[in-house]
Amino acid sequence: MMSENAISIRDLCFSYGRKHVLDHVSLEVRQGSVFGFLGCNGAGKTTTIQLLLGLLKARSGQCLVGGHNPQTDPMTVRQTVGYMAEDQTMYGWMRVEQIIRWSSTLYPTWEADYVQDLIKQFDLPVKARVKTLSKGQNTRLALLLALAHKPAIVILDDPTLGLDPIARKAFLRHVITLLQAEGVTVFFSSHLLYEIEPVADTIAILDRGRIVKTGHTDQLRESIRRFIVTPKPASDLGKLEHVLDVTQQDGQCLVTCEVVTDQTRLAIRAMADREIQECALNLDEIFEAYVIGNHGREVAPC
Repeated sequence: MMSENAISIRDLCFSYGRKHVLDHVSLEVRQGSVFGFLGCNGAGKTTTIQLLLGLLKARSGQCLVGGHNPQTDPMTVRQTVGYMAEDQTMYGWMRVEQIIRWSSTLYPTWEADYVQDLIKQFDLPVKARVKTLSKGQNTRLALLLALAHKPAIVILDDPTLGLDPIARKAFLRHVITLLQAEGVTVFFSSHLLYEIEPVADTIAILDRGRIVKTGHTDQLRESIRRFIVTPKPASDLGKLEHVLDVTQQDGQCLVTCEVVTDQTRLAIRAMADREIQECALNLDEIFEAYVIGNHGREVAPC
């Protein structure tokens, strides 16, 4: 029986030789949630997923998936979790119906009737060879194979890689609606922020192997603010408390703050030469502030 959390990660570390890939990563993914795992390419997202599936061995730390430890019981995790890899490749010489039949032998909980429903929903040509499928059809087939055993947890690693923007949106809308109706926990990794924002309840931002932020999507959009400021001479806005990022644009400073209080606003006004503007950010801008901005770095005066 699963705990309140479908996935738990505690102080997970991993290295390829001397190259540190994950540095004390900790996460909690609640049952039934859609969890967005964000990071630039090379941040360590796929490595984390491979550890969750028991495909790699951690240097230290622990992870539990559906109450099972993938480091000691990887086969149970792989049989109970639905997994769709980025740019997933399959046996091209097989027909769609053949690869479905072959995959069914790998899962004791495979549901044939559900598979037939998915074939119709996904409009898959069962007699076609896999190598002749379009990119969209190939993606839908990979998703069918991930869902056919009715997993309680589904892990999607950049699942829409290679699809055009319209196909991405259609795929995500369909998938998330389908999985949420079943109460499935979705752990969704992507470097495309506009994909995550409409569907994720909670996000974590991974930057160079470290978690730099986790939180509910709506709360992050509500709490993080950007101020547009024309600063007084010699004002150093970067030294204010809770500043994530300071950039210059057309003679003004854009100051992004992680925590905004009345005291923060007063401090910014004291450094401003004229009226300041305050605005909310979308997820893409929040991600940029944490990863590309000045979070944790020396901030140049503005």
